[in-house]
Amino acid sequence: MKINGAELVVEAFGPADAPAMIVHHGAPGLGSRAEPKRSFGPFADRMRVIVFDARGSGESSDDEPFTHEQWVADVDAIREHFGYDKIVMAGGSYGGFIALEYAVAHPDRVSALVLRDTAADTAFDHLAVERARGTDRGVIPEWVIDRIGTGRFESNDQLREYWRAILPLYDHQHDAAKDEARLAATRFHYRTHNAAFGQNMPRYDLKPKLPSITCPTLVTVGRHDWRTPVEASQVIADLVPDAELVVFEKSGHSPQLEEPEKFQQVVRDFLARAGVLR
Repeated sequence: MKINGAELVVEAFGPADAPAMIVHHGAPGLGSRAEPKRSFGPFADRMRVIVFDARGSGESSDDEPFTHEQWVADVDAIREHFGYDKIVMAGGSYGGFIALEYAVAHPDRVSALVLRDTAADTAFDHLAVERARGTDRGVIPEWVIDRIGTGRFESNDQLREYWRAILPLYDHQHDAAKDEARLAATRFHYRTHNAAFGQNMPRYDLKPKLPSITCPTLVTVGRHDWRTPVEASQVIADLVPDAELVVFEKSGHSPQLEEPEKFQQVVRDFLARAGVLR
């Protein structure tokens, strides 16, 4: 699909006349629609679920700029293409940054907001470095630790080796075979990753704008998330009016995959209370 000058790979599931949910994946330059498709695909029984590879990620084209403003504009163009006045906006990790940015920029177009393992600023990034250095899941090379959240990569090969080294940190229960499968399935776009973490994140701080979000908001996070800890989700829940916070006790960075049945029920119950699902 041609969106704002970029070729984006977009998939939609579920009844066309059902309430719409657009889900933004995380990890610019590493992530893709595969995770939100797996995580939110089950909601297509009662919703129109739309997932896509953001520009500079997955199978979509590498057309700059790789900015929050552009990624938000792309979400809105997708919404407009499918003809929805309002959507449920969902996103995890870096995708949560874009979901928050979208809700701030277009409050009249969001019926509900679903966030997963994300943050409103970079205040807790130092904890990720500390946890990487102190992990008991092998020794992570210092050059890898030195690049966490920095966007200083010289090639796709270097980004691949970085990803290989930090993958063991993500899940509460480590599975080396799962890490290898995830690594093999990843398409690498190091320039996108560099822009996201080297240019966008140093100025990222949405805390002053969070009280302006008035739609029903669900904030979810894994208790053992090394990258965006519970404290980061608590900040969001405290600043967004009437936001709900749910902590998944047996999960790391991906409760939607580590505790899928519970995650799906929590989201369904929330959307029912929000009046999206009836």
